[in-house]
Amino acid sequence: MPTSQTADSAVGIRAAENAAGQPARLLRRWEIGPDARFAEPGPDAAAFRRSRRVDTANGAFLLKEHPVPDRRRILFRHRITGALDAAGLPVLAPVPARTGRTLVTAAGRGYELFPWAGGRGRDGLELTFAQCEELGGLLGRLHAEMERLTPPVQQSMLVPVPRAADAAAAVDAMLATVPRDGGGTDFDALSERRLRERRALLAEFADHQPPDAEVCTVAHLHGSFHAGNLRHAGSGNVTAVLGWDGLTTGPVAGEVVRAAARLFACEDDRGLDLDRVQAFVRGHRASFPLDAGQIQSAVHRAWWERLCDVAPLRHRYLGEDGTGVPERQVQERGQAALVTWWTAHLEGTLDAFAAPYAPGAADVQGDEHAYG
Repeated sequence: MPTSQTADSAVGIRAAENAAGQPARLLRRWEIGPDARFAEPGPDAAAFRRSRRVDTANGAFLLKEHPVPDRRRILFRHRITGALDAAGLPVLAPVPARTGRTLVTAAGRGYELFPWAGGRGRDGLELTFAQCEELGGLLGRLHAEMERLTPPVQQSMLVPVPRAADAAAAVDAMLATVPRDGGGTDFDALSERRLRERRALLAEFADHQPPDAEVCTVAHLHGSFHAGNLRHAGSGNVTAVLGWDGLTTGPVAGEVVRAAARLFACEDDRGLDLDRVQAFVRGHRASFPLDAGQIQSAVHRAWWERLCDVAPLRHRYLGEDGTGVPERQVQERGQAALVTWWTAHLEGTLDAFAAPYAPGAADVQGDEHAYG
């Protein structure tokens, strides 16, 4: 499965040369060896223009470019990731330049250099239950360490939730554009069915809207904890957590639920693998205790946000970007199916996420339960 660094490894830019003259001139800002050189661009280079792989006799690195660097934000992220790395967590700290700085500027652009992450990407459904619990524990340790490293975060947050009426109006607008009377494709027919299902669900569950403000633990979050930002060793252990550009603050329970929903969602009518969800949340709560009420509130909000999220189909039926991309169409179908499944299994989902922690419970299920 691709990861954010796999995407970065597309090494599609020549901006480094444009910004600093010869490539070697920029790379000499770091003490990584006189033979440091940019790897050849990969086949997907045009899609990923802000990162390049750098090869040296001492190993590989990843150079990331920021056309307009937000110095304060980048350096805060560097402080956090450097401390997490020093604490023994699988986080890549930036490589200091010869000056000791971790953010290098050239021709107005900013550059960061990181060690190249080994391992490979794995879909969440490939993981055994024990590995799911370990992964949840890793996220919990990241949350706990970030809480220790950073100043207290204001605990009162008002996060507006979407309105069912707005989502219903968008669905009606899309339904009006779907070809009918045999003039559409099979995808059009499926989309019409999904849209009508969504319209009915929005009407049926309009009174289930969660409150805008809830009592919850708020802290610094990774912001994008999913399979695409994880690298695994052959044993299944996580070798690197990538994607720290999304570092943010918010409810911890919200990140746990979002991560589980992305890691363990099937791309069809099977919905969420609740056994793996349960193991993941058990692991997190063992490392970062959260009461069941917070987790269930986060599940309720995550479900509601997905129920009201009709954006994935807007580009096809309201003329927005991305029309006709097959991969996007598959993703849209999977997301629509998940909403329908989640609504039908809302109570079971609430129970699964809030299951009490039971040490070693995942181990008894063994590796034989992994998909694939």
